[in-house]
Amino acid sequence: MNSAPGPTGTVEVALGHTARLLATDPATAAEQAAEILKVVPEHPQAMLMLGVARRRTGDVSGAVEILSNLVAKQPQAPVAHFELGLALGAAGQGDAAVNALRRALELKPDLGDAWRALGDHLTAIDDAQGADEAYARHIQYSTRDPRLMEAGSALVENRIAVAEALLREHLKEHPTDVAAIRMLAEVAARLGRNEDGENLLRRCLELAPSFNAARFNLAQLFYRQSKAAEGLAEVERLLAAEPRHPGYRNLKAALLSIVGEYAQAIETYAGVLAEYPQQAKAWMSYGHALKTAGRQEEAIRAYRRSIELKPALGEAYWSLANMKTIRFTPAELEAMRAQLETDKLSHEDRFHFHFAIGKALEDTAEYPESFEHYDRGNSLRRAGVGYDADETSGHVRRAKTLFTTEFFAERARTGSQSPDPIFVVGLPRSGSTLLEQILSSHPQVEGTMELPYIVGIARSLGPRRSRAETSKYPEILATLDSAELLALGTRYLHEARIQRKTQAPYFIDKMPNNWAHVGLIQLILPNAKIIDARRHPLGCCFSGFKQHFARGQHFTYGLEDIGRYYHDYVELMAHFDVVLPGRVHRVIYEKLIDDFEAEVRRLLEYCGLSFDERCLRFYENERAVRTASSEQVRQPIFRDAVEHWRNYEPWLGPLKSALGPVLEAYPSTPPF
Repeated sequence: MNSAPGPTGTVEVALGHTARLLATDPATAAEQAAEILKVVPEHPQAMLMLGVARRRTGDVSGAVEILSNLVAKQPQAPVAHFELGLALGAAGQGDAAVNALRRALELKPDLGDAWRALGDHLTAIDDAQGADEAYARHIQYSTRDPRLMEAGSALVENRIAVAEALLREHLKEHPTDVAAIRMLAEVAARLGRNEDGENLLRRCLELAPSFNAARFNLAQLFYRQSKAAEGLAEVERLLAAEPRHPGYRNLKAALLSIVGEYAQAIETYAGVLAEYPQQAKAWMSYGHALKTAGRQEEAIRAYRRSIELKPALGEAYWSLANMKTIRFTPAELEAMRAQLETDKLSHEDRFHFHFAIGKALEDTAEYPESFEHYDRGNSLRRAGVGYDADETSGHVRRAKTLFTTEFFAERARTGSQSPDPIFVVGLPRSGSTLLEQILSSHPQVEGTMELPYIVGIARSLGPRRSRAETSKYPEILATLDSAELLALGTRYLHEARIQRKTQAPYFIDKMPNNWAHVGLIQLILPNAKIIDARRHPLGCCFSGFKQHFARGQHFTYGLEDIGRYYHDYVELMAHFDVVLPGRVHRVIYEKLIDDFEAEVRRLLEYCGLSFDERCLRFYENERAVRTASSEQVRQPIFRDAVEHWRNYEPWLGPLKSALGPVLEAYPSTPPF
């Protein structure tokens, strides 16, 4: 053991020696710091180094004890608060760690490592916006290169064009600067250029395989694209190095949910909550996982706990409303109204409250005010999504031009011949989840979820650098040979493999947006089944309008937009009825409700499946369901919602006008 500093030595020399030991031999550093404190009790720097050394040797409770004492004696010392935050995080006291890190940053806003640590904790509690800001601040303050500091500031302030120009100029001179490459990947991610971001982050990791910040960014990018297998592989590498890292564990839980491993996801979220019991968003994420797994009462308790912790969290109220099976109390309704009266409510919380209040008033038959709140919620949401209805209509026109009878005849034997997939397409809220539940009740069929893989293939075939640029898809399909089309079909099956948990020969992909890609499906998976789930235009469209979707369905936030979208969908499906007669099986929701067994038998016959009584008792199926209808399809068939749109008919004029002849002809199809 190193002896205490004596008359011939100085405390400063001993402290310097201890500091050098911290990096290579923290156990000896702890001993040295303890000896210094015997001579100079409560010496701040020695206490700090003892706390750091204890944390690095795994004595986290000892680290918390010494650093808590230091902070009490040195309340204005930012590094002490920072190190206490790290120790508290290592001890599983996440809420306290967040508070300590925030205090450190109040005292010293340019403490880059504290921003990174705070971002990790905010990621764990699903505060994506706060985490993004924290990571941007970390980038800003973790470099001393003036150009990169300026680029970091631009990122924090969301001046993306400025950041991109500075970074590209810097990388011309320093092409292997991994910090700059990572920053440019962040620019690409914010612009929605996911492929560019992925390539940049892969380049980072080629140059610096241990650059875990870049690996974490890559895993997050995979999550945003629903590339769960790739994301899990990266997260597992990160967790191998830091098993207790809160952000890594939370991201793993989110990725596990994508691939249907809900039991593991729930267990992981529960572990996060043990460390962050006061974090409202963590409780909400836990509620989402419980709801999907069918644990309804537990989900409700989790959402209500989230509201107790943060009454202004509009998404928690909407999550309760979105259960579809509960009603708000008068007190809860008044609490939501009161939140809308405050000036400090965020844009996101505000539109969530409008949707939740709309549902609450709908349940009490107060339809005029209910519609007013749905309308206001949609207007707020639409302002942030940038949906272009003309783009969808243009895609339909181009697809009709390309996909002719002759086009498919020339490519009659292309793609993978696998019969495994059953695609359910249409619009959200059209009865597609009910069809999925019916089919997945058959022992030969496995239900999965709304798989993103067909949409992903389409995007990869026609990538765009900007919204103004026209995609090369679907026209590029005409240039692909048989080998390329086979490769795309094989790619789809490979990507979908992670979703399959049973030995059932068939599986369901119920991504509704795949109606726009029926031509692609025919070319790459010609033996797959395609089921068109269709519901009355006003019932389907208004049900979508009053639903806030977590992601993907940007066309639903305006009555005219959703009416045009439904019209475009019917037009393209009618085209495929002509050029691929009998290829698509259509289920009219109202007919299914009125003559349930006969329609189920027709459906099973189309799929080449024998009739099974379990399909009529679909509500006994205990599989996880992720969509807005998750609780409804766990009940026997009901007719109540079929005509529910009529309560709002006085306000549906713009929707009716946009639908035009499609509305008049339903359930038939007008000539196009």
